[in-house]
Amino acid sequence: MTNNNDERNNGLIKGVANEANDFVHNILDTSGKIVKSVSGEGGLVGKTVDSSGRIVKKISDTGNNVIGQTVDSSSKVFKNVTDKAFKKNK
Repeated sequence: MTNNNDERNNGLIKGVANEANDFVHNILDTSGKIVKSVSGEGGLVGKTVDSSGRIVKKISDTGNNVIGQTVDSSSKVFKNVTDKAFKKNK
């Protein structure tokens, strides 16, 4: 029994999570540049944008890591269960 379909689904889930994480980072970087170009680089608004951007990026990274670990753990559990359930007795 092969788990190619399961591996593809796990790869898909992790891939989508990584893309979403990258998307969040890019949006924050772009919006931060726009806000700072309007308000000024060193002002209070610019510093606030930088700080809030770092917070949101860390939250996004944490969520991405949790998704990756959950996929890995559930994949291992599924593999163990299917190996035991479909193990041929010799």
